[in-house]
Amino acid sequence: MTQTSDFLSVLNPSQRKAVEHLCGPMLVVAGAGSGKTRALTYRIANLILQHRVNPEQILAVTFTNKAAREMKERIESLFAQQLAPSSTGRDWDDLGDAEQVRLRSRIYQDYIKPLWVGTFHASCARILRYDIDKYQDEAGRRWDKQFSIFDESDVQGLVKEIVTKDLNLDDKKFNHKSVRYAISNAKNQGLSPQDFQREQPNYRGRVISEVYELYQKRLAENNALDFDDLILVPVNLLRKNEQVLAYWHNRFHHILVDEYQDTNRTQYDLIRLLATGGVQSRDYKDWQNRSIFVVGDADQSIYSFRMADFTILMDFQQDFGDGLSDQKSETMIKLEENYRSRENILQAANELIQNNKERIDKVLRPTRDSGVPITCYQADNEIDEAEFAIRQMRQLEQKYPDINWGSFSILYRTNAQSRAFEEVLVRQNIKYRMVGGLKFYDRKEIKDAICYLRLLINPADTVSLLRIINVPRRGIGKSTLDRLLGASSELGIPLWEIISDETSVRTLAGRSTKAVMGFYKLITRWQERLETEKASTIAQGILTDSEYL
Repeated sequence: MTQTSDFLSVLNPSQRKAVEHLCGPMLVVAGAGSGKTRALTYRIANLILQHRVNPEQILAVTFTNKAAREMKERIESLFAQQLAPSSTGRDWDDLGDAEQVRLRSRIYQDYIKPLWVGTFHASCARILRYDIDKYQDEAGRRWDKQFSIFDESDVQGLVKEIVTKDLNLDDKKFNHKSVRYAISNAKNQGLSPQDFQREQPNYRGRVISEVYELYQKRLAENNALDFDDLILVPVNLLRKNEQVLAYWHNRFHHILVDEYQDTNRTQYDLIRLLATGGVQSRDYKDWQNRSIFVVGDADQSIYSFRMADFTILMDFQQDFGDGLSDQKSETMIKLEENYRSRENILQAANELIQNNKERIDKVLRPTRDSGVPITCYQADNEIDEAEFAIRQMRQLEQKYPDINWGSFSILYRTNAQSRAFEEVLVRQNIKYRMVGGLKFYDRKEIKDAICYLRLLINPADTVSLLRIINVPRRGIGKSTLDRLLGASSELGIPLWEIISDETSVRTLAGRSTKAVMGFYKLITRWQERLETEKASTIAQGILTDSEYL
């Protein structure tokens, strides 16, 4: 497949200059609404279509899964438009539905599927599925490729158990949520338990370090990682294993990073290791057929509470670039044309942002005319604020007959703020619908289903096992589980190995023996079908056989 048209003609000059950059480092300072996703998308397409870069050699890191999906969809659509004439002799819009499906299928297999486009966590998880068996931590702990990824509720439960049961600490002085937050911050800074204790030598630091150490031990016993480990473990693996580092450095010739202002130090270390093969960024010169292309804006950095460090973006020119002034630099491009907001919005934003001294200077230029003047209302309290918002909506409803109440949304920072708005809406007899609640993966039935699937591929995952061994109820009580867990702890082996031994189960489970063995047979029966059945069949089958449905 080859392309013929100048598909970059739709870009503005700054976007085009960024997209056509081939090798070496490049920082794209992209203001809000300036088309950064378009620049990233077209750059990937340009590398493949114009420069014949193998899609497998491209790694694009996004901030959210949604952004990753959107980027893939845009690239696929762009390829379809460009490759239709050379593949079929007709423009994309002239093709029938069946022909479009066939062409898209070829494009997906040849170009989209081989691309690595995803979040830091998703990309690192893929790397670890290949190479985690080559890693061991400072305490000699190891994981295999079937590791589980614990979500936040799993992690909170594990930390709480360590704090309140294993170490018998006062939960008021060492609240498990704050301890978990401290451990997460330590990992995002690349600190081991020992490193953390050296940085926090006071009593609280020593205790949290002890919790951290025991927490890592429990994760390893469950062959599990948390979300912070998904980035920290690959970084440590790449630092320790030159062969693994060489492989991934040679695999990814072109690295693109979105929202670079919201990276933390561990994420930065990962990108640097992959880009330079372990050489210090300032000393790396071998950019032939390689690039690191980052997009971001210090003015939009909002995740410092997650240890994001906007100075990583500010230091790019010194770390990777030519270090020249903004006007002379060949390794920095600014996208300053805004396609999203009205002129008066941008004027206000520019004036406010100028007060920030730690930034790369830029001015957002409007491509749309002025809109409704900006007003600011200072409410006396939350009820006054809610009544003001409802009044504005009533005025708009009266002014524009085509507008109904379903045309409005009320956005607020925290769920606690919803009450005042609800009270005013009820009092004024305005129907409304609350949007939110538990996230899909936080729902009990979804977590239970995932734990069944986790246990199938990772029997060492005792956290998942304990969640579902008596769900639905099988008559396996707490005292039975305590005896089984006691034997597991005493022998230093996973709980699964205890319940897989019929003699041990008969000795320890008493009247629950039949139920425990029934659960064991249920899991092993579906484990035997992992290699032959689709995931959807496995999920449906085990939930049916277990009577969970």
